[in-house]
Amino acid sequence: MSYQIILPRFMHIGKGASERIVDTLTSLQCSKPLLVTDHVMVELGYAAKMAAYLAERDIHMDIFSDTVPEPTVSSIRAGVDIVREGDYDCIVALGGGSPIDSAKAIAILGKFGGQMRDYKFPKVTDDAGLPIIAVPTTAGTGSEVTRFTIITDDETSEKMLCVGRGFMPTAALVDYSLTLSLPRRVTADTGIDALTHAIEAYVSRKANLYSDAQALSAMALIAPNLRMVFADPSNERARESMMLGSTLAGIAFSNASVALVHGMSRPIGAAFHVPHGLSNAMLLPSVTAFSIPSAKVRYAQCARAMGVATQSDSDELANDKLLNELRALNLDLQVPTPADFGIDKATFMAMTTTMAEQALASGSPGNNPRIPTIDEMVELYGALWE
Repeated sequence: MSYQIILPRFMHIGKGASERIVDTLTSLQCSKPLLVTDHVMVELGYAAKMAAYLAERDIHMDIFSDTVPEPTVSSIRAGVDIVREGDYDCIVALGGGSPIDSAKAIAILGKFGGQMRDYKFPKVTDDAGLPIIAVPTTAGTGSEVTRFTIITDDETSEKMLCVGRGFMPTAALVDYSLTLSLPRRVTADTGIDALTHAIEAYVSRKANLYSDAQALSAMALIAPNLRMVFADPSNERARESMMLGSTLAGIAFSNASVALVHGMSRPIGAAFHVPHGLSNAMLLPSVTAFSIPSAKVRYAQCARAMGVATQSDSDELANDKLLNELRALNLDLQVPTPADFGIDKATFMAMTTTMAEQALASGSPGNNPRIPTIDEMVELYGALWE
């Protein structure tokens, strides 16, 4: 059996990679970029620095900085209008997963029109929009190397998963030095997101030899360094490992798909405005425990790749160690429970069936080693309060 592997056309990886923006534009024969970013990147001066690199070569770059965490149809509308009214030949996406996901949607809608729900899975969008140069500033989403974007429908609060080659960035500049200013909470949440990507890609029913290699390497990079960057944000060696691990995890799940954790996580984020990595972290231990019986060997290999189990450990012992590690990681990274986050229990419980239905509709639970029923997902949601 053969597998189709989809990647950016090229990548620059390492400290200072973001400074290759002019070379990248030249390689793509682009000369009028629109920068899609957020207010934080503007306030930190990253957007101005990017514009300065281009100005040195007499390239002017307009800036759209109104993207928001967990992007919505309404939050990208102004960006789409700017693209439709301008004559931009590419988009530079600077920031975490939200600006990059926003840029992907803007690139498609700006070129082809329509509504975001028109592109929702199971539709597959393979036609390319405007070229995207992704410059990630978090070590978590892997969006710079994935063929996915997630945009929330304001009317239904559904997080719409949109899939296809059209959402794959044309180039990625992966510069870990841009993560040094991240707050500890963002570092933790995005790091757990990346770890979840790697684990789910490895246990996915769509896993293949290529994605397995990326996923195992990602786990080996992320697991030993996540606590280190949380404790010491200035640790460049750990930051570099986290950034590369995040990118490899993105490549892994882009080519193997995520599974039940992500399927159940998105509705929590949409309904209760929980950051994506944080809702993943809330679910990861219990969903892993639910799934292990159907993929004992695979999950044991995850434990060994993460360094929490040895090659001589039995699969059963390795899986016990994996679950203990995931629970301990949440404690060490101060992951709040839904109650600690401020979610009302009665409201949450009233939403569990709707969230389970939305999770199932996304397709991700169908990739899980153990495919859940609606009732089982409702039970897993409820277990978050135990």
